[in-house]
Amino acid sequence: MKLWTADSISQLGTQVTALALPLTAILVLKANAFQLGILTAVEFLPFILVGLPAGVWVDRLPRRPILIVGDLGRAAALGSIPIAYRMHVLHIGQLYVVAFLTGIFTVFFDVAYQSYLPSLVDRDQLVDGNAKLEISRSGSQLAGPGLAGALVQLLKAPVAILADSLSYLWSAAWVFTIRRAEPPVEQHADGARPSMRSQIAEGLGYVWHHRFLRPIAFCTASSNLFSSMAIAILVLFAVRTLGMSPGLIGLVFALGNLGFLFGAITSRRIVERLGVGATIVGAAVVFGVAGLLVPLASRSTAIPLLTASIALFGFGGVVYNINQVSLRQAITPLRMQGRMNATMRFMVWGTMPIGAFVGGALGKAIGLRPTLWIAAIGGLMCFVFPAVSPVRTLERIPEMSEDESIPASIPGQIPTGS
Repeated sequence: MKLWTADSISQLGTQVTALALPLTAILVLKANAFQLGILTAVEFLPFILVGLPAGVWVDRLPRRPILIVGDLGRAAALGSIPIAYRMHVLHIGQLYVVAFLTGIFTVFFDVAYQSYLPSLVDRDQLVDGNAKLEISRSGSQLAGPGLAGALVQLLKAPVAILADSLSYLWSAAWVFTIRRAEPPVEQHADGARPSMRSQIAEGLGYVWHHRFLRPIAFCTASSNLFSSMAIAILVLFAVRTLGMSPGLIGLVFALGNLGFLFGAITSRRIVERLGVGATIVGAAVVFGVAGLLVPLASRSTAIPLLTASIALFGFGGVVYNINQVSLRQAITPLRMQGRMNATMRFMVWGTMPIGAFVGGALGKAIGLRPTLWIAAIGGLMCFVFPAVSPVRTLERIPEMSEDESIPASIPGQIPTGS
C-alpha cells in the first residue's frame, strides 16, 4: 500500500512535468523541433548509458534506499528549473542537464521499483499488484495533464514543474515508511562477488535466450522507438500546427488518459477471457493503431482525434504492460529480477533517445506531419514480434518451474556469473 501510494504521488507530478517541460522549452525558450527532440532524447539516454549496471547494483543492494535516493535526486534536479526561471537565467542547456539527471535517477528508481514488488507480494498477486499500480498511474495520467495545463496558464510552465519536485519529496517520505524486510542478497557459492561484467552478461543472456522475454523486448523496443519519434514533436505539433493553447492541450491529454484508467480496470477481465498471450498481442495492435489518428488531425478535428489517439494508446499500453510485466516478474528468479528488469529497460527504453532525436531531426527537415506519419506506420507493425512467437500461445502465466528450462532450449549455455 505504501509503495502504491508513493508511486501514485510521484506519477501525478511526473505527468505535470511531461507537459510543462516541453511547454517551457516552446513558450519560454522558443525551442524548435530539433531542440525538443534533443530534450526528449537526453531524458532517456541514461537507459543506454547506465541501464545495465543499474540492474547489477539493484541486485546487490537493498532496494528501498535506492528508491528513496531516486526520488530525492529527481526532486533536486527539477527544483532547479523554477529557481533559474525566477532568477532570469533559465537556458535550454539547463533543461537538457535536468532531463539527463532526472533520467539517471529514474533508471535506478524504475529498476529497483519493478524488482521490489515481487518481494512485497506473493507470486499469484503479481497481476493484481501491477494492475493496482497501473490504476494509480492511470489516475495520475488522468489528473496530471489537466493540472499541468491549469498551472501553466496560471503560473507559467517553469513554475508548474515545482509541483513535480514536491511530489518526489512526498513519494520519498512514503517509501521511507515501508518496514517489510527484503530478502537477503544472494551470495555466490564460494563467497566471492561476481564481477559486474559477468553479471551484466548473465542478465543479457537470460533475456536474449528466453523465448518469452526476447519477443516482448523487441515489441516494446520498436514501439518505444516510433512512439518517441511522435512524442518528441507532439506538443509542438499541437501548439504550432493545430493552434492549441496549454490549457486545451492539458484537457485533451486528461480526457484521452481515461483510456489508461479503463485499461487498468478491465485488464484482468480481458486476460481471463482471451488468455495472456492473445491479450499481449491484441493490446499491441490497439496501441499501434492509435498512432494513425495523430497525423490525421486538423485544427477542426484536433480535439476528438488527439483525444481518441491518446485514449487508445493508453488503453492498449496499460493492458500490454500489466500482462507483460507480470509475466516477466513471475518467470524470473528473485536473484535475477534486477538484471532482467535492467536488461529489458536497456533494450526497450534505449530506443527512445534514438527515436526522439530522429523525430526532432525529421520534424525540422521534412515537417511535423510527415514525421508523425512515419512514426505511426512504424508503430503499427510492432505487434508482429509477439504474434509470431510462443508468447501468442500462452493461456496463463507459467509457473516458475515450467519456465526454468526455457533459456536452455536454445543452443548455448547461459552465463552463470561465476
